Amino acid sequence: MDAVLISSPPPSAESVDVVLPCLNEAGALPWVLSRIPPGWRALVVDNGSTDGSADLARELGATVVTETRRGFGAACHAGLTAATAPYVCFCDCDASLDPALLVPFVREVRAGEADLVLGRRRPQGRGAWPAHARAGNLALARMLRRRTGLRLHDLGPLRAARREALLDLALTDRRSGYPLQMVVRASDAGWRVTEHDVPYRPRTGTSKVTGTWRGTFQAVRDMNRVLSEAPRP
Repeated sequence: MDAVLISSPPPSAESVDVVLPCLNEAGALPWVLSRIPPGWRALVVDNGSTDGSADLARELGATVVTETRRGFGAACHAGLTAATAPYVCFCDCDASLDPALLVPFVREVRAGEADLVLGRRRPQGRGAWPAHARAGNLALARMLRRRTGLRLHDLGPLRAARREALLDLALTDRRSGYPLQMVVRASDAGWRVTEHDVPYRPRTGTSKVTGTWRGTFQAVRDMNRVLSEAPRP
């Protein structure tokens, strides 16, 4: 089933949409939405929540998009296709990352200094980034360097780019490989990709992907599949 857009105010030339994939994040939503920069629109993509996340997001003023197909990539892409602003950002909806940190990312893209800006997560406090998740991320970053030549250290979810350019990448992964596929295809297209340190806090609730060794293994397998793709013509 296609994503359902609940509301869609007209964009301005300077407007920004922030895609927030959401699966049972009611405990984190108030803080996350309070940190959306003024004038920006929060697109909370509900991916099957059972804790009232969608209703809470609406009450807090967010635009809610419904994506019934489970998967991080499915939620992210539903948000991207529902976006209407010239610039689109992505941020986890678990309070581990501050959406306000995206302001200089968008500024960099808008100024033509980069095509895709990523946040390099720097853990703040114990439990912010489990050892197994950090090890998996490091291994993938090394494989990404071999595949693309990009000297990146992280494949974190905090990122910003132009909407039309992102759509032109024709991303197909709908699971854990989506963030990596975005970077790989951006590199193949000759994009300028930059990376900046961002604080990474302990998340609210339990991770659906990297909270367990099994989830991390699945994510690494999805991303290995992306890395094996041949460059698009």
